[in-house]
Amino acid sequence: MELDNMQINNNRKPTLYYVYDPMCSWCWGYAVTWQKLRTALEESAMISVQYRLGGLAPDSNEPMPQEMQNFLQQTWHKISTQLGTEFNHDFWAHCQPRRSTYPACRAALIAREAGLEQQMLQGIQTAYYLQAKNPSDLDTLVDLADSIGLNSASFKQQMKSESLNTSLMNEISTVRQLPIQGFPSLVLELENQLTPITLDYQHWQTTFEQVMNEIALNK
Repeated sequence: MELDNMQINNNRKPTLYYVYDPMCSWCWGYAVTWQKLRTALEESAMISVQYRLGGLAPDSNEPMPQEMQNFLQQTWHKISTQLGTEFNHDFWAHCQPRRSTYPACRAALIAREAGLEQQMLQGIQTAYYLQAKNPSDLDTLVDLADSIGLNSASFKQQMKSESLNTSLMNEISTVRQLPIQGFPSLVLELENQLTPITLDYQHWQTTFEQVMNEIALNK
């Protein structure tokens, strides 16, 4: 796929985009493998790694329909069975789920500006999947911001800003033009071309080798 008029990176260095949503359960399933892959790629010093937010579900104050709750609970069990990922199923009893991931996405954008996007992502995933807390709730996100060193008052004010929402909508629009089919996804930008990279949920080396091979072929 060519970039056409949607150049998303002006650097000459190859860039791997990790496309995710902070409340995507498959992203949580991929988290351990992704950390190993990201570390290896950064240590290679041959490629830039950047995060991009896909945005699963827009803002909503409505309770999540029971059918959707059942589907997501089944998904959690499926991921746990296939990948061995830990989930705290108390979430479904202790929280009032809403199908709304945009607040968590905005929190990640604020953290990105401070160079703390990875820390915010880990905080959201830990709160959601292990601590049975709801990242759709502003109070949960404010606590997480404080825990990673962001000013909680400033963070809370930013979360309500129209400029932040515009930034998120622009990023989601750009991501939807990428060659992806869901979250998480990996896209390599190399020589003004965008190439989807296969995810191996359990073996980071598989993806690492594919990325390195793509770079080698373009030298």
